[in-house]
Amino acid sequence: MSMSVTANDVIPPLALAPEAGAVARGLGILKHKLQRAAVGALLPLAVLALWHAAASRGWIASQILPAPELVWQTLNELWASGELWDNLAISLARVAWGFSAALLIGVALGVAMGVSSTVEAYLYPSFKVISEVHVLGWIPLLIMLFGIGEAMKVIVIVKAAMVPITINTQQGIRNISQSYLEVARVYRFNPRQLWLKVIFPASLPSLFNGFRYGLTNAWLSLVTVELLASSEGIGYQMVLGRQLFQLDVVMACMAVIGLVGLAIDVVLQALEAWLLRWRRAAF
Repeated sequence: MSMSVTANDVIPPLALAPEAGAVARGLGILKHKLQRAAVGALLPLAVLALWHAAASRGWIASQILPAPELVWQTLNELWASGELWDNLAISLARVAWGFSAALLIGVALGVAMGVSSTVEAYLYPSFKVISEVHVLGWIPLLIMLFGIGEAMKVIVIVKAAMVPITINTQQGIRNISQSYLEVARVYRFNPRQLWLKVIFPASLPSLFNGFRYGLTNAWLSLVTVELLASSEGIGYQMVLGRQLFQLDVVMACMAVIGLVGLAIDVVLQALEAWLLRWRRAAF
C-alpha cells in the first residue's frame, strides 16, 4: 500500500498563515512607500519642466536662469574636477565636529534639567535666553572673538544643534509615564537598570527628534556661516559662483546642499525606525 506525502501534510496550513501575513504586510508597506514617493516627486518634476520651458523658450534670460542641462553639466564638471567634493568634505567635517560637541552638551543639559527640577531652575532661564537669539545674531560677536577660523564655525554649529537636542532630551525624560517608573520600583531596578531598561528606551523617540532637528540645524547653520565668513566649503563655493556671476555654479551648489540635507534626514529616519522596531513588535 503506497502513501503519498504532500506539502500540506508536512506543514500545517496554520503554520503558513503568519508567514504569509507578514509578507502581505511587507508588500503593503512597500506599496504605500512607493506611492508616497511618486506623489512627492510630482512637484519637483513639475518645477523642473517649467524651468526647462522657461530656459528653452527664452522667457527668462539665460544669464539669470541657466538651463537645467547647463546646471547638470556644471555639476558633473565640478565633481569630476574634485572641486565640489573637496569643498563638500570640508563642510561635512565641520558639521561632524560641531554636531558631536552639540550632542554631548545637549544630552547632558537635557538629562540634567529633565531629572532635576533644581538644575532646571538654575539653567533653563539662561538657556532660554541663549536659544532665543538666532544663529545669525551670534555671528558678528563670534567673528570679533574668534575671527573667521574653524573655531567660530564650529561654535555656530554647536549652538544651532544644541538647542533642539537639549529641549527634546529634557521633554523626553519629563514625559516618561509614571506607570513605567512604578513597575521599575516593583521589580527593584537599580539605577543602571532603570536607565537602560526604562528611561532610555522610553525617551528614545523624543531623543531622535532632537537629533534630527539638531543635525538639520547644524547643516543649515554651517551653510549660512560659510556664505558670510569662509574661504572654503560648499557655502563659499556658492558665494564664489555668485561673485563671478556663474549662476549655474550657484544652482549646482544649491542642489547639492538640498540633496545632502535630504540624505541626512532619510538616514536618520531609517536609523530611528531600526532602533525603535520594538515598538511595532509590541503592538
